[in-house]
Amino acid sequence: MSHPDSLPDTGTSDLQVARDVLNTEAAGLLLLAASLGERFGQAVGSLASATGRVVVSGMGKSGHVGRKIAATLASTGTPALFVHPAEASHGDLGMIVPGDAVLALSNSGETAELADLVAHTRRFALPLVAITGRSDSTLAQSADVALILPKAAEACPMGLAPTTSTTMQLALGDAIAVALLTRRGFTAADFRQIHPGGRLGARLRRVRDLMHQGDAVPLASPDTPMATALVRMTEKRFGCLGVTGADGVLRGIITDGDLRRSMGPDLLSRLAGDVMTASPRTIGPDALAVEALHAMNARERPVTTLFVVDAAGRPVGILHVHDLLRAGFA
Repeated sequence: MSHPDSLPDTGTSDLQVARDVLNTEAAGLLLLAASLGERFGQAVGSLASATGRVVVSGMGKSGHVGRKIAATLASTGTPALFVHPAEASHGDLGMIVPGDAVLALSNSGETAELADLVAHTRRFALPLVAITGRSDSTLAQSADVALILPKAAEACPMGLAPTTSTTMQLALGDAIAVALLTRRGFTAADFRQIHPGGRLGARLRRVRDLMHQGDAVPLASPDTPMATALVRMTEKRFGCLGVTGADGVLRGIITDGDLRRSMGPDLLSRLAGDVMTASPRTIGPDALAVEALHAMNARERPVTTLFVVDAAGRPVGILHVHDLLRAGFA
């Protein structure tokens, strides 16, 4: 029986295996980057020319990668869907119509299940882009543009399990998606429209989407008696009051802090313009909500409320930190 001291350090061994896998796959990605040339631009152009969807297909591990590529394309402004090649042969070819383009994945390039789908693209003259590891394969020879993965060692010690090859497929799919995104001029605003949920969607929302407006905005003129101003502050429940001039421009703000600093027997008889803090912190309605959060915390003295003003400085809304919290921020 082996002495416990002679047993291998499995923790160290596992760590070394992990590093070897990542280094092997990283080397494959560097090879892939170096191998890209004119055909990559042709492939992107072919997919960009589609007036319909980009249909992604692949079998086995390539199919799993294909599903992710289709999801990435769709989420970055390129309409896309995944069609399983075996299901395609049993009716799902009807999902692929004129105007579509096909992106087919097969490391060997000889995946039998892709045959009917490839034939369908040839029959209806649909653009076909292939991602494969063999330039002499049936898939590569049939495609309009074939992107050939460079020869790279799989990270599996037996060299059998798809690891480096699928990592390269996935990365190449990302490269295609981002190149298409760039061609289309896809913006953060576009991204927000198709990612409305979750934290990411919240961070791409605009101030105008969250602000209170209309009668909810607490405002008063500089000559408003503080007795009236206090009632208005209490009614609106923001803990502050905006002071606007005759031209409607925001001149100042009255906060709880201003009230404490002005506390005295004559407070209620004073005017709002005498108590206000001039030039308050504001933000525009088209600013990202995350910018509003930064503005609330940007200076030494944080604030909980921002008046939202237009280009002329007139208040069009008010935003409270609670609005940002409800929208999914910090």
